Amino acid sequence: MSRKRAGAGMTGSGRSPAGPECAKMLTQKDLTVSSLGECRFNSPLKLSSRVDDGMPDYTPDGARVPYNVIQVPGETAAEPLYFEKAGPRAKLYFDPRKVYAAIVTCGGLCPGLNNVIQSVFLELHFNYGVQRVLGVPYGFMGFEPANGLEPIEMTPEFIDGIQEQGGSILGCSRGKVEAGVIVDALENWKIDILFVIGGDGTFKAAHQVAEEAFARGLRVSVIGIPKTVDNDILFVYKTFGFDTAVAEAVRVLQCAHNEALGAPNGVGLVKLMGRDSGFIASFATLASMVVNFTLIPEIPFKLEGPGGVLPMLAERLKSRGHAVIVVAEGAGLEHCDGEVSYDASGNIQYSQMTKDIGIFLRDKAKSWFAGQGLKVEMKYIDPSYIIRSVPANANDALFCNDLGRYAVHAAMAGRTDIMVGLWYNVLTHVPLGAVTSGKKKVQPESKLWLAVTEATGQPTLFAVD
Repeated sequence: MSRKRAGAGMTGSGRSPAGPECAKMLTQKDLTVSSLGECRFNSPLKLSSRVDDGMPDYTPDGARVPYNVIQVPGETAAEPLYFEKAGPRAKLYFDPRKVYAAIVTCGGLCPGLNNVIQSVFLELHFNYGVQRVLGVPYGFMGFEPANGLEPIEMTPEFIDGIQEQGGSILGCSRGKVEAGVIVDALENWKIDILFVIGGDGTFKAAHQVAEEAFARGLRVSVIGIPKTVDNDILFVYKTFGFDTAVAEAVRVLQCAHNEALGAPNGVGLVKLMGRDSGFIASFATLASMVVNFTLIPEIPFKLEGPGGVLPMLAERLKSRGHAVIVVAEGAGLEHCDGEVSYDASGNIQYSQMTKDIGIFLRDKAKSWFAGQGLKVEMKYIDPSYIIRSVPANANDALFCNDLGRYAVHAAMAGRTDIMVGLWYNVLTHVPLGAVTSGKKKVQPESKLWLAVTEATGQPTLFAVD
């Protein structure tokens, strides 16, 4: 199988140029937020509309957050672009006393899912006074009548203490359910607001749901909350669960380093999640400072010959006697011949290929070193499902709480077909149509990749065949 790499995405350096990040050149129209209609109801939050009065403030409807904050000398200035700033509004579209809401978690597990569920429910129930909140079991499967799954009536007792648990109290699943079927269920359950917690594939489905509801003339708010340990969602600096995943990956890398140190010519090889983007591998490399080679989907590499990874590994072992390699699951697929399979959400199942990249590298390295008459002690570790199943750490818990509350603020103000994201440390509203136009990737030119190569000592770009 030969796999061509797509263009890279956000640099993480303060500039986020449109183009490689999106399917088309971004305009302000792409960032314009949809609203269900006029906001006529007073918010029950009793915040302030005046500054400097010692009280927390409502967010004005005209508040915006710049897309780019850095202008490079010599570059032609593009059209200024802005996101709508998220936050509680003084006027609401929905009457909180009459609202029914639902929450669904989709895709794979991720640290922080229960924190977000809890935060959304608490904000709805206690602060806005919403009396009915349903939990949809097992992702979009819970909308399909043929599956025989009934929605859960959520209560304060139901969500009490769930922030201490990994996984999702509502359950997750992959797979497609027709938007019409989902909207049918929303109508039957009399749902006004749907909170969809998931990643890129989930948001594509949520966007279709919002469009189907609009086509039927239904006033249903669809709000996305970005979840993926891969951190590959556009227009958000980080997704919840990412901090925890990096912290857990660092622990694994440190163990791999200990294993490598404990044997002559010891090599610790760790495979981490990252289908299309190498953010976990890159951040874990920098946080651990024990990695010598970081292999990610965005940076092609060859294995043998001048500039190949294996000869460089041999030089490392010759000089230091041990090494640690981290590889993202989507890296180096050009080397892994075999049948490509897909999961129910349409994602490549790298672990189900004839040779996934981690096992391929392990076996290839052993074979190559044997051919060189060299003996290595290779320890291969794949902690992926352990990492994504743990409870959120403190940083993620704080972030999840913010995302949940601000998603409720957006919904109550009648926003729809949007995601709540983090941009320059400010929460924003981003249309789902823009969010799903591509994937965020590590750019070879970015300060992130430069930092990785400086920390590992590897070249910024490997030799390729």
